[in-house]
Order: sequence, then C-alpha cells, then structure tokens
Amino acid sequence: MTVRIGQGIDAHAFAENQAGRTLRLGGVDIPGAPGLDGHSDADAVLHAVTDALLGAAGLGDLGALFGSDDPRYAGADSAVFVREALARVDAAGWAVGNLDCTVVAQRPRLAEHLPAMRARLAELLAVEAAAVSVKATSTDGLGFTGRGEGIACLAVVLLTPRVGIG
Repeated sequence: MTVRIGQGIDAHAFAENQAGRTLRLGGVDIPGAPGLDGHSDADAVLHAVTDALLGAAGLGDLGALFGSDDPRYAGADSAVFVREALARVDAAGWAVGNLDCTVVAQRPRLAEHLPAMRARLAELLAVEAAAVSVKATSTDGLGFTGRGEGIACLAVVLLTPRVGIG
C-alpha cells in the first residue's frame, strides 16, 4: 500500500503585551496563560498539523495558502486552515491514517488539556480519537520554549489512499 508522511512545525512567541489574547492550542482555549503572537489565532498545533497535511500530499504549505499578510486571516480561527488543507488532501485522493503531535512548552502545564486537544483534532480530521496522539514536553529551560518565551509544535501525519477512488 502506498502511504505518504508529512511533517509540520510551528512556533510562536507569547503575546505578553496583548491583553485579552486567548491561548489556543489544538483548537482548545487554555485559560490562565497569555496568548500567542500571530496574524491568525496563532494556534501552533493547528498550524503544524496544516503543514503536515499539505506536505504529505505535496500540496505546498500554510504560508503559501494562508499568507500572514492577507487581511482575510487576521485573527482567524486556525481550524479554517485545517479544514481547507483536509479538503485539498481529500481532493488529491488521500485520507488521514493517523496524526502525532508534540507541543513544546515550558509554560503553561498542558497535561489536563491534552484529551480535549486530541478530541478536537480527531473531529477536525474526521478520524477516530485513537488515530490522534497529542503530547506535551518541556525543554527543561533550554531555548526560547525553555525560557518560557513561546510555544512550538511538531506534527507528523500519515496519509493513505482514500477508499473508493477510481
């Protein structure tokens, strides 16, 4: 069976000076933490997932489709990006086999939010929750994430041929 693997990575600094900006990761609002700085909602998880989907199908990347200079995407919910990428993946004849994400953050603690992120990602990708893994780790004080300056996410997706093609 032919399969495709794509990887995505995204990182954003905390928007410490933007009061009221909500931290959203994996489509889930995380209370009590500063939001991330970015043109859209700066959801680093959904951005990495979008890039992984597009990369696996050979369809470009997030920036090419949803430019940070495009006013249509100012403050946009990044679920829009995932849905559009998934539609393009589907049109190209592929289906999501599974997704594995690792969120890199010294702060905030994310363990209690991981099940909600997993459920939201499964919903967005139209797969069972068992096909989605979301983990969180710190870098133990190393680098910009370790200094608590922002958050990064790495995502890997496996695509399989869509059933019923041809």
